[in-house]
Amino acid sequence: FFLSLKLEKKTKGTPEKQICQVVLDHFEKQYTAELGAAWSSVRDVLTSPWCWQHAVLLNRFSQCPGLESSLAVQGYHPAFPAALPYLPAAFRCYIRRAPGRFPAQKHQAGKLKEYYLLNAASLLPVLALEVKDGEDVLDLCAAPGGKSVAILQCACPGHFHCNEYDDLRSRRLEQTIESFIPDPLINLIMVSKLDGRQIGHLKPGLYDKVLVDAPCSNDRSWLFSGDPQQAVLRLLQRKELSSLQFQLLRSAIKALRPGGSLVYSTCTLSRAENSDVINLILDSCRNVIPVDISEMAKGVSQEFTFFSGTRQHELLVLPEKGRAWGPMYVAKLKKIAST
Repeated sequence: FFLSLKLEKKTKGTPEKQICQVVLDHFEKQYTAELGAAWSSVRDVLTSPWCWQHAVLLNRFSQCPGLESSLAVQGYHPAFPAALPYLPAAFRCYIRRAPGRFPAQKHQAGKLKEYYLLNAASLLPVLALEVKDGEDVLDLCAAPGGKSVAILQCACPGHFHCNEYDDLRSRRLEQTIESFIPDPLINLIMVSKLDGRQIGHLKPGLYDKVLVDAPCSNDRSWLFSGDPQQAVLRLLQRKELSSLQFQLLRSAIKALRPGGSLVYSTCTLSRAENSDVINLILDSCRNVIPVDISEMAKGVSQEFTFFSGTRQHELLVLPEKGRAWGPMYVAKLKKIAST
């Protein structure tokens, strides 16, 4: 039942993506155990790039007459219903059932892009964070910048700290912000290259909201690792990721003000990097409590498929054909005053 190593060409002349068998074998064993019967259909989507979909997040700072009507003609519709607990009027995202990708826009110095292409599930952490105007916000692991851009489609923070430890990724983050955000608002954004594990010590109790979109096993890209040796190394290092994620979360909690909230997210299905990390935090940190996000999940259930084995403060988006969003894990916590 394994899929062929060589995938079909989406269009003539397009280079073939090749599945890395060692990664697929690893996922097969792990996710059959963790997801049960759901894994079969998820695997079919993850190993079939020609059925992947891309959402179009409009940039409220760069109006483009005719863009929304053009999207409608091509079968796109608004991704998120107005009935969601948190959906700012300026936040506009379009999706369609059919696979394919809207044309990308190139970076041009001095000119703002009109939209951002992304996996629609990656917007759920932003909607769960519920940023309001004037709040001090930290995006702890911000590159490549899609969620930072999405946060600024929702609200205008009093201070917005975007951090990325990796030098190359940090430069990409800066370019993304330059491509989407106008100068007056850019002045409110601080981009840093700090070790996220240290930010809680350096800036304790400074933020109302923190997003921890943690480094993780990226299931989609890992399946197409071009170098088998690199893939083996990644799988060996995978065991260390949950420790890093836990340390990043501890740092984020220290950086939060009492009463502030944080959202933790990954783009992996792995329980060790998702629920297990959150459970460890809840067991070891007496000053955080889980926050129910089930109303948000219920509100978007027409467009996303969720794994049934999660609790009210978390969700896990499972890709399926026609709704090929995710994987995306989201959990929300709130910091309470220390007793």
